Amino acid sequence: MSNAKSWLGLAMSLYFWGLMDLATTVLSGTPTSPGRLEVLLSDKPQSHSRTKRSWVWNQFFVLEEYTGTDPLYVGKLHSDMDRGDGSIKYILSGEGAGIVFTIDDTTGDIHAIQRLDREERAQYTLRAQALDRRTGRPMEPESEFIIKIQDINDNEPKFLDGPYVATVPEMSPVGTSVIQVTATDADDPTYGNSARVVYSILQGQPYFSVDSKTGVIRTALMNMDREAKEYYEVIIQAKDMGGQLGGLAGTTTVNITLSDVNDNPPRFPQKHYQMSVLESAPVSSTVGRVFAKDLDEGVNAEMKYTIVDGDGADAFDINTDPNFQVGIITVRKPLSFESKKSYTLKVEGANPHLEMRFLNLGPFQDTTTVHISVEDVDEPPVFEPGFYFVEVPEDVAIGTTIQIISAKDPDVTNNSIRYSIDRSSDPGRFFYVDITTGALMTARPLDREEFSWHNITVLAMEMNNPSQVGSVSVTIRVLDVNDNAPEFPRFYEAFVCENAKSGQLIQTVSAVDQDDPRNGQHFYYSLAPEAANNPNFTIRDNQDNTARVLTRRSGFRQQEQSVFYLPILISDNGQPVLSSTGTLTIQVCSCDDSGHVLSCSPEAYMLPVSLSRGALIAILACIFVLLVLVLLILSMRRHRKQPYIIDDEENIHENIVRYDDEGGGEEDTEAFDIAAMWNPREAQVGGAPKTRQDMLPEIESLSRYVPQTCAVNSTVHSYVLAKLYEADMDLWAPPFDSLQTYMFEGDGSVAGSLSSLQSATSDSEQSFDFLTDWGPRFRKLAELYGAAEGPAPLW
Repeated sequence: MSNAKSWLGLAMSLYFWGLMDLATTVLSGTPTSPGRLEVLLSDKPQSHSRTKRSWVWNQFFVLEEYTGTDPLYVGKLHSDMDRGDGSIKYILSGEGAGIVFTIDDTTGDIHAIQRLDREERAQYTLRAQALDRRTGRPMEPESEFIIKIQDINDNEPKFLDGPYVATVPEMSPVGTSVIQVTATDADDPTYGNSARVVYSILQGQPYFSVDSKTGVIRTALMNMDREAKEYYEVIIQAKDMGGQLGGLAGTTTVNITLSDVNDNPPRFPQKHYQMSVLESAPVSSTVGRVFAKDLDEGVNAEMKYTIVDGDGADAFDINTDPNFQVGIITVRKPLSFESKKSYTLKVEGANPHLEMRFLNLGPFQDTTTVHISVEDVDEPPVFEPGFYFVEVPEDVAIGTTIQIISAKDPDVTNNSIRYSIDRSSDPGRFFYVDITTGALMTARPLDREEFSWHNITVLAMEMNNPSQVGSVSVTIRVLDVNDNAPEFPRFYEAFVCENAKSGQLIQTVSAVDQDDPRNGQHFYYSLAPEAANNPNFTIRDNQDNTARVLTRRSGFRQQEQSVFYLPILISDNGQPVLSSTGTLTIQVCSCDDSGHVLSCSPEAYMLPVSLSRGALIAILACIFVLLVLVLLILSMRRHRKQPYIIDDEENIHENIVRYDDEGGGEEDTEAFDIAAMWNPREAQVGGAPKTRQDMLPEIESLSRYVPQTCAVNSTVHSYVLAKLYEADMDLWAPPFDSLQTYMFEGDGSVAGSLSSLQSATSDSEQSFDFLTDWGPRFRKLAELYGAAEGPAPLW
């Protein structure tokens, strides 16, 4: 009776959980005896020809998630040999035996003593055996069976990949696929509807929809505009049991973003812009910015600005800032307030990336007008032209004007200009520029061989605003003149054998010239006039800037003359022709028959037979020692201490330089003629310059060093520059710009002589008694110079 109740309860449970087929099978096979149960659970065909075993079973079924307090009955093991007297003992082994499952060793009832979860383990494999309780001998062979865990709907669907993030272009058509979500149910999909999932949307309508079977989310509303709403949060539900009442459900969130498309044309918020720029603004400097607003973003909001019209298209450029998509207006060429005071530009902003399906929302471009005012500034002087190239011969006279540099103030005020030279560009001070006229003159002699090019910078400064300074580069090329005579490049020394024959080559000579004539160098060689009739040697010009020195006779002898000095005249082809004399030293040597030198020293012929070389060396050494002794004695005598004798003519307190020349005072009108400084031409009219009649000058005037052409034909600037250069070169001459003034002194002056050289013999006395009234600080001076009682002390 108890077995029947157990099977009935099992069938009811199976029916409740939806396992109707299995419940029907169990009810139709409810056993009335254990033998019947064994046949029902056996998967062996009854028609098998093999002898039937005593007890056979294959598998048991048990529901998961049992929540009762008593152990869950699983099934019963029974052997035909069990007579019910307790002599048979049932034992259980295998997976979960004794831990999950237990067996009554007398009745064979199997119970589950732990909570079972099919999602953790779907089946257990065990082994059963019937033993003789008294002897422990197996009554039947050990057999294996399986306990399967039957599923119930205890797991809700889960979105393993959630939450989801998706993107869909704005303005997409209805039904555009956005993303597919998938929910997983851990229940057994082979039994009932526990794992059959249905999708639905809980939040996100009417913008989106979801396919109930596939979980694909699609757009449900047309013309969704990103600029109106960009982000959407959609909640999707997945429910098992096919969505029926009582099914378990799970949800997930899908964050959907509308991506941008180019559906908004750009528009300028201002139709007119007003800007200003200084006329001194450099090229490529920024004038201002314009901005066309585009509600799109990214590549769809990129702009391209161009100047499409206006009178400033050639004076200004516009570029697009890729980071902020603004149009930057820059200066294209130098501006001038005096030439044009304002400009007008028509600027266009357009999207370079268009989408054909949205062209009907256009046009995707807009224009604006920009007015630019040029502001006046005080500009530095401007040179015309902007670069000077001057060629000047190197023999140009000091003070010669080689170029007129011209600059002007570009402003309306047209201020006066003052010129100067940037001394860092002319460290040698070879040039001078007139401060008012801009005449560039030479201040020192030029030498092409020293500096063939000069690059100087001339500055122009406004008189009213010295901070405004312009500059110009002046390149000066020094042209060559024939001012260097050719000369030997080195010291020439040759030899001639005693057995040399007439016409034999002694030496080939060449020359160098620092000049660089346009037609190239050509040198002419000949013997100097004093050696034109030289009986020993002659010279032949090779017409290739070299010459050969030949012998004119034979029979040279060292004893007669050991060295010959042959002067050679070298001339160039310049204008004027310059020449120099070089000396060729020729030694007479003894040679063998092949012409090889054996000895060039005449010592063997000049020394007496009785005087050897060693004796000569000893004599020279003795002479050297005597000279050293003499010098030592003289040095000691000079450093010997002399008694101190005061010279009557020597003043131990100061050194007085006596000139014995005193100015003539107001009556002296011949000491210096200042007119020569202001008008050198008139100073020279009438013959020689004016000189003093009463005395001879000790220092001659520097004007005698100035060429007459300079003093007569040049300007005051030339004259001063020449005199300045001569004074700089002569370190011992007094400075030319010093002025010696003799006023109210001399014989004709009522003040008498101001010299203190003979003040000790003067009859006049000066009283210093007032020093006593000046306080204690002047007490010492009062004692020294004031009136003293008694006779004066001797100093």
